[in-house]
Amino acid sequence: MTNGKRPMFQGELFGQVTSEIENEENSAEPNSHSQATPATPATTDTPLAHYVRPKSFDDFKGHEEVFRRYKFLKGGKIPSLIIWGPPGTGKTTLAHLLAGRSGKELYPFSAVLAGIPELKKIIANALEMKKLFGKESIIFIDEIHRFNKAQQDALLPYVEAGDFVLIGATTENPRSSVNRALLSRLQTIELKRLKDEDLKLILQTANERSGIKASEEVINFIATYSGGDARRGLNILSFLRDQEAGLSFEDTKKLILENARDYDKGGDRHYDVISAFIKSLRGSDPDSALLWLATMLDGGEDPVFIARRLIIFSSEDIGNADPMALLIATAALQAVQNIGMPEARINLAQAVTYLASTVKSNAAYMAMNEALEFVQNSGTPLVPDHLKNYPPPGAAPYQYPHSFPHHFVRQRYHEGTIPNFYRPTEIGREKNIKERLEELWRKK
Repeated sequence: MTNGKRPMFQGELFGQVTSEIENEENSAEPNSHSQATPATPATTDTPLAHYVRPKSFDDFKGHEEVFRRYKFLKGGKIPSLIIWGPPGTGKTTLAHLLAGRSGKELYPFSAVLAGIPELKKIIANALEMKKLFGKESIIFIDEIHRFNKAQQDALLPYVEAGDFVLIGATTENPRSSVNRALLSRLQTIELKRLKDEDLKLILQTANERSGIKASEEVINFIATYSGGDARRGLNILSFLRDQEAGLSFEDTKKLILENARDYDKGGDRHYDVISAFIKSLRGSDPDSALLWLATMLDGGEDPVFIARRLIIFSSEDIGNADPMALLIATAALQAVQNIGMPEARINLAQAVTYLASTVKSNAAYMAMNEALEFVQNSGTPLVPDHLKNYPPPGAAPYQYPHSFPHHFVRQRYHEGTIPNFYRPTEIGREKNIKERLEELWRKK
């Protein structure tokens, strides 16, 4: 833009945040490098993560493999893309560095703070800039997974036509959070959690530039317990800056650990933890199952949700090998509903340790799946006349099993031929079931 200013509406939308972002963009020139220690340290009002945000690719730590794999990232020409990764891995920073390197006009947008009307204004402004001044634009949408399908669809024609470069950032797997039509037009860049070594470098730089003067021991401890999240580590470091001087290392550790645990009930972490929980139960590892149970409860997971999953698990993965499992899981749900937290953790622990430790069989689960598949791929099953509620005249009589020795009589319970759906294992109580069925139905 010839006057060097952004449109007024964007400043009105984002206020001071926009002006701060613009200042960062202007300093993110292709050949710029990090400056020496500033003349004045960061004030306590300045978020430390914002204060030490990298201004060049040289300062962007921890993602060397990404740049080796996607060499275009350090070039001037970038396609529309999605940057996917856990919180604090540098998604927003990378977007600003890419914009600075490309020389394109950057329009930052938050899917949390604004909606389609505001986005349409930004798109219109980007198109006008391209038409009048030949200036290419980048529209950066943070938290793009918060857009619903209709909102994401609104971007399709512009991305397909190349009217601007779209960069979306998301903490959720784009395969499930971004609709396929849009995702097929974007390059996906995944940023992994930062390694402890990279976090140490980031924290050491922040420590020096901000004048916090945390010891190396504290820096290493923060890096270890930040969960690969640079923002979290920097926030902890900033938190220590605001505490009274003279804290012992043990006191510092307690403060760090109070802020170190991570659990997102609505995101990928939620599904990853519940997946690890169920797989630990299935693998007969009660200690690991308790670890993931504690992680969920500590993170505020609904204990009723956990108890319901235990009921499903007891039938799917234990079944008739130990019929008590279903009773215990059902009792645990009832106890959780009646007692509530924190005491309900005891009921859950009893159920979890039992289900993890007992014998396993998925024979009933597999049998149901096979029966459903058979019915869905076959014609409507016919009911034999003697089994009908009102048998037609002349039908063979139904034989009442309790009128025969051992309460069993051989007779036909289906028409035609069907597969052997239920194949009991020789594990636990199911071994007795298998032996009985073989004895009853053994061909003579």
